[in-house]
Amino acid sequence: MTISLDVPQGLPTLPDGWHYQPLESLLEPKGIAYGIVQPGAHDPSGVPIVRVKDLRDGRIDRGNALRVGREVEAKYDRTRLRGGEVLLSLVGSVGEVAVVPEDLAGWNVARAIAVMRPVRISSDWLKLYLTSDLAQGYMRDWQTTTVQATLNLRDLRRIPIAVPPADERKAITEVLGALDEKIAHNERVRQTTLSLAGACYEAAGTSGDTELIGDLAELFDGPHATPQKTEAGPWFLSISSLKNGYLDLAESAHLSEEDFPRWTRRVQPQAGDVLFSYETRLGDAALMPPDVRGSLGRRMALLRSKSASISGALLLHAYLSPEFQGEIRRRTIHGATVDRLPLKEMPNWRMPLPPESQRERLSAKLDALHACVTQTANENRTLADLRDTLLPQLLSGKLRVKDAARTVEEVA
Repeated sequence: MTISLDVPQGLPTLPDGWHYQPLESLLEPKGIAYGIVQPGAHDPSGVPIVRVKDLRDGRIDRGNALRVGREVEAKYDRTRLRGGEVLLSLVGSVGEVAVVPEDLAGWNVARAIAVMRPVRISSDWLKLYLTSDLAQGYMRDWQTTTVQATLNLRDLRRIPIAVPPADERKAITEVLGALDEKIAHNERVRQTTLSLAGACYEAAGTSGDTELIGDLAELFDGPHATPQKTEAGPWFLSISSLKNGYLDLAESAHLSEEDFPRWTRRVQPQAGDVLFSYETRLGDAALMPPDVRGSLGRRMALLRSKSASISGALLLHAYLSPEFQGEIRRRTIHGATVDRLPLKEMPNWRMPLPPESQRERLSAKLDALHACVTQTANENRTLADLRDTLLPQLLSGKLRVKDAARTVEEVA
């Protein structure tokens, strides 16, 4: 093993033929920069940019991109994306990493994101290594936290990157890439299934009549405080987990078994409950999946169907329907700091539903589609756990690629 004099001393020992290099030495000249400092208001005809909130789980969420004026973006051509760059968040959620797909060429990034253009290693290898415990540890140690967590470019430049021989880098990247591709495939299946469920609900139409929410469902709200968070244990659900019908547990935290009874004193969510936010993120909702043990988070409430002919899935899509989303907008109380829904009044709101003769059949169809969503989510958690187990072993050279490939072939 060889170690560059420009990287920290005391690094873990690597296999023969591997060596450490400072990140900057693996990039194009001037191959690292941050993006647009003051993007201004959204410009519908402007250039889309990637923000920290768009970097999640190694991918770029392009669903709600901010667009900046072209005259503003023109001043930041150094970070204009070509495809293939590695992005890393520098502020807030420091250390989120993604490779830019080719179809995002022409986009740009916000100030809180670093753009890196590797030349001596592949973008995929750099992304993988920046997610390693070693690299993430240096980011935590070197970031400043005066106002919010911030990693400076000068410190990012000197993060040590392990560089194996090219054939080993390629093999490791392919093995872990197979897991990432399977996860991405499942996410596409989930999105398609949720879209199909929404289309099924819309195709059923509504009877033209409305019913009181209080007659359809029980309403419960969650705790008004936050427990001490733990590394494991029951889930403390976050409103950030509510994503257009899907409960993304990656956005939630854990609480201890000792605290769990206290935080579920009012109610413990059950499979089929409709979870929704009543402060900020108004209109967001998700279905509580089976086999998830957790408590409602702050600013979160739930609806629990009272009728055997109206499943939680049907109630969810009624909540997400354009008609009821309009009702939410009309009933929103606009406060000085946050917007909120008046929960005490909600049982007297009216909700449009399909004709009574169709509800039972539609409930069964929507339940089946949401069971598929749950299945893909469970599979992705298993795949992500396997990836996170293999990653440090492969990136340190402690696990042979052939052994890892055999394990991945069994699941992917």
